[in-house]
Amino acid sequence: MQGIKDWIPTEAKVQYIQSLLRCGFDTIDVGSFVSPKAIPQMVDSAEVLHSLDLSKTESKLLTIVANVRGASDAVTHKMVDYLGYPFSISENFQMRNTHKTIAESVEVLKEILDLAHSNDKQVVVYISMGFGNPYGDPWNVDIVGEWTEKLSALGVKIISLSDTVGTSNPENINYLFSNLIPKYPTIEFGAHLHTTPTTWHEKVDAAYKAGCRRFDGAIQGFGGCPMAKDELTGNMPTEKLISYFSSVKANDNVNAMSFESSYNEALKVFEKYH
Repeated sequence: MQGIKDWIPTEAKVQYIQSLLRCGFDTIDVGSFVSPKAIPQMVDSAEVLHSLDLSKTESKLLTIVANVRGASDAVTHKMVDYLGYPFSISENFQMRNTHKTIAESVEVLKEILDLAHSNDKQVVVYISMGFGNPYGDPWNVDIVGEWTEKLSALGVKIISLSDTVGTSNPENINYLFSNLIPKYPTIEFGAHLHTTPTTWHEKVDAAYKAGCRRFDGAIQGFGGCPMAKDELTGNMPTEKLISYFSSVKANDNVNAMSFESSYNEALKVFEKYH
C-alpha cells in the first residue's frame, strides 16, 4: 500500500489485514513507522495495529522501520513481534531510501537491535539490492557474504535477501542461498523477490531448492519498489507461492478458504485505491 497515493481509509486497511490474519501465514507485514512526509499512506499504522483482533490468530506481526525514531515508536506496541529494517548494500540506494550512507546505516541498525532486544522484539534485516543494483555499485556474492558476516556479528538472526528492482535470476538466487544457508546455520534466510509475471516460478524454485524456507509475498504482486524502472516488476504474488508449495508438497499452513476470502478483499482494496 505504501506506494499508493490515494488515501486508503484505516478501516479498509484493518479489514484487509484482519482477513490475512485468518489464513495461517507465519508473519503479516501490517504497517510502517516511517516519516509521514516520506510515506503518507502509513501515518495510521499505530491505529491499524490497535484495531486488529488478534484473539484467533497465531500469525506474528511485522512493521517496517527506517530509523531509530521509527523503531522507538514501534517497540511501544506490544503486539508487534518483528521490526523490519531495509539495509541496502548499494550506497546509492541507501542514500535514496533513507538518506544515509551504509556506514551510518550500520550505526542505526545497532541502535534498533538494542531497542528490539530490550523490548523483546526481533529484527528482520532486508538486504536490499541483494541480487545486484542498477546504479553500477559494486555487487557480487562475496559482498553479500561479507555483509551477512557483519550482520551476524551484530546479532541479527533473520536476513531477507531482497531483490529490490527485479535483478535476481535463478543462477544468482541459487548461488547465494546454497552458499549462505549452510555457512550460517543460526540465521534464518528469507527471499523477498520481485518478479515479472513470467519469471516467478523459476525464482521461487531456485530459492526453495537451495534451502530457503521463508518467502515474502503480496497478493497479485501488488506494490513493489517505486524505484524499479520496469512497471511489470512487482512483488512476488502470494497465490503463486502457495501454488508452488502445493506442487512440491510443502506444508505452508495456509487455509485455502480463508486465503480465497483475503484474495477477494485485496482485489476490492487495490482496485478501488491505486
